[in-house]
Amino acid sequence: MPELDLHELFNLDDKVALVTGGSRGIGYMMAQGLLQAGAKVYITARTEEVCRQAAGDLSQYGLCESLPANINDATAREQLISKISEVDGKLDILINNAGTAWGDSYENYAVEAFDKVLQLNVATVFAMTRDFTPLLEKAASEDEPARVISIGSMDGLHIPTVHGVGTYAYTASKAAVHHLTRHLAVELGPRHITVNAIAPGFFPSKMTDQIFEHFGDQIKRNSLLGRVGKPEDIAGLAIFLSSCAGAYIHGTVIPVDGGTIINHRHS
Repeated sequence: MPELDLHELFNLDDKVALVTGGSRGIGYMMAQGLLQAGAKVYITARTEEVCRQAAGDLSQYGLCESLPANINDATAREQLISKISEVDGKLDILINNAGTAWGDSYENYAVEAFDKVLQLNVATVFAMTRDFTPLLEKAASEDEPARVISIGSMDGLHIPTVHGVGTYAYTASKAAVHHLTRHLAVELGPRHITVNAIAPGFFPSKMTDQIFEHFGDQIKRNSLLGRVGKPEDIAGLAIFLSSCAGAYIHGTVIPVDGGTIINHRHS
């Protein structure tokens, strides 16, 4: 076995990445990690000013560009593809991170929530992957496959109870993302594109701010490590899956949750 070059093992120089929902939360954390590993990173968000501000902040770590878009819209996806194709001619890494949630009591839970949540969290993950496949294929080879990383959730692996909020559409959507990942792996593996999902636990984000405020202590106790996620936890996994180190990982769902999903305490 040859001596390992650890720098090259995790090096993303000359790689081009797109992170949807990259303006905040774990999308921002992953974008920063990819930038610091050497990649050029595009981030998307629906709001132009928010996306531009985040890209400006991230630019201290490397070449980051803002591409504001409503990725639910086919025309917006075509414009993203056209921009990246024109400038870079390829896409090495697609991170499907953009998502939404809906919480309410069982009795009051709106059926319309399923349409909204499943559209962005599942259907758009499929559409983004399908539509960007030609650009991913241009970057892909047997030795250096292109990567698709979709963000699921630990809530797609177990039923959350610690905060007592009904998130029926969200949990169903994230379980669907996990299975869609496996299905896409069957389709895209022969094209030298790896497809994996990350199932995060609780990380600081706008989506979790209110939950942390009211249930922060319980959430920490429900982790076997006694804490919530840190930026380096999610960034490190994104770098691993995007780099040579993760080139043989395919069709998997990897939890990053401090052991929460195997802990059955509810308070």
